[in-house]
Amino acid sequence: MIGKKELAGMIDHTELKPSSGKRKIKKLCEDAINFGFYSVCVNSCFTTLVSDLLENSDVETCIVVGFPLGSNKTEIKAAEAKQARKDGAGEIDMVIHNGLLREGDYEYVEKDIKAVVEASYPAHVKVILENCYLTDEQIVKGCKLSVAAGAKFVKTATGFGAFGAFPQHVKLMRETVGPDIGVKAAGGIKNFKDAWRLIQAGANRLVLALEFLFWKDFLNINMQKKPGWNQKFHVIFVPPVMSQFPLYLNLFINIT
Repeated sequence: MIGKKELAGMIDHTELKPSSGKRKIKKLCEDAINFGFYSVCVNSCFTTLVSDLLENSDVETCIVVGFPLGSNKTEIKAAEAKQARKDGAGEIDMVIHNGLLREGDYEYVEKDIKAVVEASYPAHVKVILENCYLTDEQIVKGCKLSVAAGAKFVKTATGFGAFGAFPQHVKLMRETVGPDIGVKAAGGIKNFKDAWRLIQAGANRLVLALEFLFWKDFLNINMQKKPGWNQKFHVIFVPPVMSQFPLYLNLFINIT
């Protein structure tokens, strides 16, 4: 069984566009509190604002570091993470140096992650691999380096790359890191069928592109939980006012 509360608790409510200002970030925080999302994820300049707005709630403050390219010097990433932690961040999403991972400079990549992990403590660090530029073997290596460096999550994408989360990549990441490290699926998740496939593949944190959710996507959807299982995943959607956000809160979700 998966209900609204459980699903909401997997969501990092995210706004990273360069065009976003304080007004949108404040609305993001209001929605996260009202609907029980796990965190609000924003750029580091908004850390204090978000931390203050979420202070008396159960919603975490999540900040991106080295975003979106990951090509900053390690010292810059670590300094950004340290400042974000000082300003109230509870989680840090850092971008790996994708190019050096591709070239096989594993020592640099691991030290880069470890520096951010140490600067972020006790905040948990998620490592964004940007899978769209990696082979399966490189994804596996990136996951192993992340775990070795002390990260608590691996993440598929920034949402700014060529593509985002695919179930086969999430499955590979989960198989690599095991049950004790989180897997965050981000990028290109446009509806709940996408989200459910990723959860079944092993994701336990999601970034949903909720602006793409329309009521027609959720009428009479039946999703087989796994091959060979007799259970089905039913989603019943009651359309809200289309301008109201987020749409999925009117879902009644049940596995029978």
